[in-house]
Amino acid sequence: MRAFHASRRLIRALAGGLIALAATASFGAPDAAWPSRPVTIIVPGAAGGTIDIPIRLLAQKLGARLGQAIVVDNRPGSGGIIGTQAALRAPADGYTLLAGNVGPQAINYSAYKHLSYQPSDLTAITDIIAFPNVLVVNAQSPARTVADLVEQLKRNPGKLSFGSAGIGQTSHLVGELFRMRTSTDAIHVPYKGSTPATTALLAGETTFQFDNLTQALPYIRAGKLRALAVAASQRAPSLPDVPTMEQAGFANFTSTAWIGIFLPAKAPPAVIASLEQALAAVMRDPDLISQFRQMGGIPGGQSPEKFSAFVAAEREKWGLVIRTSGLTLD
Repeated sequence: MRAFHASRRLIRALAGGLIALAATASFGAPDAAWPSRPVTIIVPGAAGGTIDIPIRLLAQKLGARLGQAIVVDNRPGSGGIIGTQAALRAPADGYTLLAGNVGPQAINYSAYKHLSYQPSDLTAITDIIAFPNVLVVNAQSPARTVADLVEQLKRNPGKLSFGSAGIGQTSHLVGELFRMRTSTDAIHVPYKGSTPATTALLAGETTFQFDNLTQALPYIRAGKLRALAVAASQRAPSLPDVPTMEQAGFANFTSTAWIGIFLPAKAPPAVIASLEQALAAVMRDPDLISQFRQMGGIPGGQSPEKFSAFVAAEREKWGLVIRTSGLTLD
């Protein structure tokens, strides 16, 4: 009888140990076989948008590399805040990634006085793609260079305007940066998206605009818009004859709509390392690089250290512009 009770105690002890192990596995222990199930990438933007399309192309390559399905989950709204919050609410086990970008991961920290997340909540893995902004004017504009435009603005202080995709968008902030760097006074006209802003420039309602290269390129090629400079560190392959802002006389003047992969900071280090290796390999894929370049984008693939430093510099740069302009989105 004593042996029977001892056996029961042993069974209960073993069962308790198995339950504890299961609980540990369920609540954040490193997954030695990561990924052993599908991985989700949260996109803080609408399906078919600037963020969504490159991430879906990446998901195909990454899924093949990892041997698991990659699910793209679109969570648009509130300048990327909704998507970022969703990624941080998910278990920090490496099965939910965030397609972060310049808005929620750089601009929002200064534009919102009350934000539910901080830079330390996320770990930057690598950049995926960047779309440089291009300074454009209507093809009928007398300005043929950046210097021409600056002279035109200085002759008409407070009378000319620039359009943007909306208050707090990159196209707005780079316009403010341009005003600061050139000591000119132009009226900001926000629109509900880049398409109506471009339409207004085509109609002559605004004087200039820093547009997304992908958005502006068809109009530039059609001779409806004139590109004065690209706000990137090097000339765009799709516009080889258009100088950079630095070549036009404005050093350290860059503005890109970048996209990168982030993980919650509490994700297991082993999973972070595995994801870093997988993304580094995928970002060297010639087919993916070609697809990104056809979109007018600059393929990424920086190391986590370099990408983290880049994101920090973006927060500082746009924070200065926001504080100087007095912008708040709360």
